[in-house]
Amino acid sequence: MLDQAELVDRQREALRADVIEGLSQPRKVLPSRWLYDDRGSELFEEITGLDEYYPTRTETGILRSKALEIAAFCGAHVTLLEYGAGAGIKTEILLNALHEPALYVPIDISGDFLSQSARRIESRFPALAVQPVVVDFTTEFDLPADIPSDGRRCGFFPGSTIGNLDAADTDGFLRRMRRHAGPGGRAVVGIDLKKDLGILLAAYDDREGVTAAFNLNLLARINRELEAEFPLDRFVHEARWNDEASAVEMHLKSLDDQTVRIDGHCFDFAAGETIHSESSRKYSLDGFAAVAAASGWSVDAVWTDSAKRFAIVGLAPSDAIVGGSRFA
Repeated sequence: MLDQAELVDRQREALRADVIEGLSQPRKVLPSRWLYDDRGSELFEEITGLDEYYPTRTETGILRSKALEIAAFCGAHVTLLEYGAGAGIKTEILLNALHEPALYVPIDISGDFLSQSARRIESRFPALAVQPVVVDFTTEFDLPADIPSDGRRCGFFPGSTIGNLDAADTDGFLRRMRRHAGPGGRAVVGIDLKKDLGILLAAYDDREGVTAAFNLNLLARINRELEAEFPLDRFVHEARWNDEASAVEMHLKSLDDQTVRIDGHCFDFAAGETIHSESSRKYSLDGFAAVAAASGWSVDAVWTDSAKRFAIVGLAPSDAIVGGSRFA
């Protein structure tokens, strides 16, 4: 694995490449993974506590009410691999319910934020071994060789982050998690379900402007890390619904005609032109089952809230399922 300095340098070069390529497109776009620097991660945790943002509290309620069932699905003495670990609040609920977990492996691109979360988990569960892995989990990577391969592994991907990935990246991620979990592994994944459009849009455009700050922080990061010249007061956050993709999209809209310089490149913006910074796909249960099946998984269990706003899905390797999937 790369040391922290090498990882920072590599991430900066990857950011530069993505920014130059994305802003050179006819419809400007930036990959959503760059939203999550340390400040972005902090702002997202603030978003999860907003009244409008239902996914976190809904999923947390499911975890609390179904913790023992989900823990039984993961198995005893499990190595829990959490992708995009973040603050780890929901992780504590699952870890508390697991029977003698062998190891917790939080995986995240934000090293400082991940270290803080790992320290909190260590203090909360002093008997549990914790091994953080700093890496961009949306790209291909191998787990460290010293993570035990004996015993069951279970991937844990809470939240609705899987909805932020496009079709190719979703397939790649699920296949990668399948490989990490191994032949007898399991996965527990959160998915946001289709629902009323008013509820969806409000969740991504809150009254307090925290989501706007989260989105605009992407431009601040580019300014800081690439010495770019985005005028932050000349861009605004915008949330919109893409019916064809079944997704809420976040955009950064230019308020006027302007030119932004980045690393020797000049990018022209017309008034009203946007940068597409994130999509959050909303699934039906059948739709997600089809996506999982194409990546080598079968849906073995589903836990939802009473209003069917959100689902936690239990996945098993498709060759390990007997009797088909269960949608409960």
